Amino acid sequence: MGAELVRGQNHPLPRTRLEVLISAEVPVLVAAALGDEGGRVHDGHRIAHPGAPVVPGIEVPRAAAAEHRLSVDLGELADAVHRVTVLLALPERPGAELRFGATTAPRATVTGADGTEIVRFTLAGLDAESAVVALELYRRQGGWKVRAVGQGYAEGLTALLADLGLREAREVAESMREAGCPSEAQAAAPSEVRPHTGGTVDYTHAGRQASQVPQPIAGDAAGWSMEERLYNQVWGMFEDLARATAAFRSAADFAAARLDRELDEALADPRARIGGAGDAARQAAQAKHDELVGRARAAHDRDLAQLAAEAEVVEPALPPAYARWDSPVWLGHRMPAEPPHAVRLGDLHLPESASLRIPMLVRLPLERGLWVDSGATPAGFRDPAERRRPALEVAVALAARLLAIHPVGEFSIEVIDPAGAGAGPLGALTRSGALTGPPARGTAGVAQALESLTRRVDLVRMAIGGGATEALPDGFDSARRLLIVNDFPQGFDDRALTRLRFLADEGPAAGVHLLLVADRADAREYGPLLDPLWRSLMRLTPSPDDHFADPWVGHAWTFEPSLPPQGGAVLQQVLGAVSDARIKGE
Repeated sequence: MGAELVRGQNHPLPRTRLEVLISAEVPVLVAAALGDEGGRVHDGHRIAHPGAPVVPGIEVPRAAAAEHRLSVDLGELADAVHRVTVLLALPERPGAELRFGATTAPRATVTGADGTEIVRFTLAGLDAESAVVALELYRRQGGWKVRAVGQGYAEGLTALLADLGLREAREVAESMREAGCPSEAQAAAPSEVRPHTGGTVDYTHAGRQASQVPQPIAGDAAGWSMEERLYNQVWGMFEDLARATAAFRSAADFAAARLDRELDEALADPRARIGGAGDAARQAAQAKHDELVGRARAAHDRDLAQLAAEAEVVEPALPPAYARWDSPVWLGHRMPAEPPHAVRLGDLHLPESASLRIPMLVRLPLERGLWVDSGATPAGFRDPAERRRPALEVAVALAARLLAIHPVGEFSIEVIDPAGAGAGPLGALTRSGALTGPPARGTAGVAQALESLTRRVDLVRMAIGGGATEALPDGFDSARRLLIVNDFPQGFDDRALTRLRFLADEGPAAGVHLLLVADRADAREYGPLLDPLWRSLMRLTPSPDDHFADPWVGHAWTFEPSLPPQGGAVLQQVLGAVSDARIKGE
């Protein structure tokens, strides 16, 4: 028996020749859309549907039915195809407005070509939707995975296809319905459809016994640790929120555009200006707008409620690398035996759901350096040093987290603080002995620190390139290094800038990572010279800022850094545990 997925979870696909089985209580139309890296479908020729059931690598049924079997050969897909979206739609029938919420939840099962079940997914929680994205098959790190999606569209198939980026969404939707429309004998009458009974959100695995404490179920992929599964579940929640918000915004924009068009048409008709005809037309148009937005908002609220319920289960189960600083997991923290899968940089949220925070997790080891923008501090700080302090506090909290979640001796920190302006926030690291040495000061200190790290990166690169890592000098410290640079570019000359850019580009592959605390305006005298450096770093802010965009629909997400509670007790406790573990290990 394969893994039972819930919405947002994913699972690796062990083979490329697959079948997707769809079962529903009433006849449904099935299609498969081929998308690029962002999931966008560029034209109708990239959709297999009843009117055009075969595209390279995909074949779908030619008519609506309660049972479907889709044939998939991922190996036959073009290199440009990165995502296969499997979607369902209820046929339109005169006098009937079937919605998925009025039927038993459809079920999707992915099997190998030999019938071996890989995953199954029940599309629960649907209500007013008449079209839904069931599954996504997507490329990831040279292989393929399947994600349970279950995102519905109250506006139907056209809205779903438009959300995938298809320009001719309406034409393809009409072609799909015309080709696959069932006969009256096949279609279930509305009176024969059992009502949806609703119920509370349940994230427990169907095959497990219930326990007093709900546990997150992040897929049952063999060989994956719970930490890796939780990572995938968190980013599944992120994608679900992105798509749910996109559906709501799309519906609201469509309603507004339709309202404007209908009002213009009413005003353009001279007859509407006589008597009360004009007022009636305007009231009717406004009522249609309000009804459509209300339905979209209700669907969005339902999605948010489900995601909030999932977050309430997932957040308390997160390990230290992923957890908030106020999580009980930090009490009595002990150094791990294995390096973590990822680290939490902060939280992300959208304006429509400000209370729902999704952890921002990035994979480790860091592939890019980080830049905490000290110029993004809110107004109100008169003293320049105090204005920069929040950014350095973010850097210190992140450094402490990275130290605490790596095994003893596998991660170390160096600091460049040319003018000593960061002595206050950096004191938490220096007092605990977390640094490899005192912060580098002055132009000479900056040059010496960068020269040492540059030699280290060159040495490791040569060893890796020559396949002779065992030939590194005796006593070579193989721990990964995090270099915190405060008040950049103070204390940097042209040679130091060149070395810093080298470390930003080549350091991560050699175990040296950069954390820059800087205001870009302070480096304006260098003109475009430093532009490649800024672009190579991931920008973080010490206060909420909406500068992140997701890869699916391009929302502007507000980022908030992960900071310990005021008072610093948790931070000092964690750094104390790090120090104690180092002393015991020496």
